[in-house]
Amino acid sequence: MTGFSRAARAVFSFLRGPRGEAIRYLAVGGCTTLIDYGVFYLMTVYLRQDVTLSNVVSVSVAIVFAYITNKVVVFRSKTARFRQFLLESARFLGARLATMALEVGAVYLFVNVIGQNEQLGKIEAIVLVIIANYVLSKFFVFRKVQEK
Repeated sequence: MTGFSRAARAVFSFLRGPRGEAIRYLAVGGCTTLIDYGVFYLMTVYLRQDVTLSNVVSVSVAIVFAYITNKVVVFRSKTARFRQFLLESARFLGARLATMALEVGAVYLFVNVIGQNEQLGKIEAIVLVIIANYVLSKFFVFRKVQEK
């Protein structure tokens, strides 16, 4: 066995473990954040749309991407029954709508009340939301669903 294949095997083994989940979450979260911020930037800078409208659209696009990638890549959630899938999806949507409200409110506060730059306010709000999303996903959304 070559040194490269041993190293690759060690990396993949690490990513499958408990610490790997956090690393996968950060990677997927980074992509989700890029999508969220990219759509926001495009709408506010190039399309000159309202900050709140741009924020709602960008977060909505990011939510769809986040559900698919968190389910498949991060938490590797498998739902055997359609009812389980619906419950999981509803929990995810509810959690993300709650953090969307947190983000929209935070951006509004940072930009319109405090008077910060739009881009800085968005970045600060994203940091708050990343933390809240991980906690909600780990302990509320992608937990095992008990079938009755």
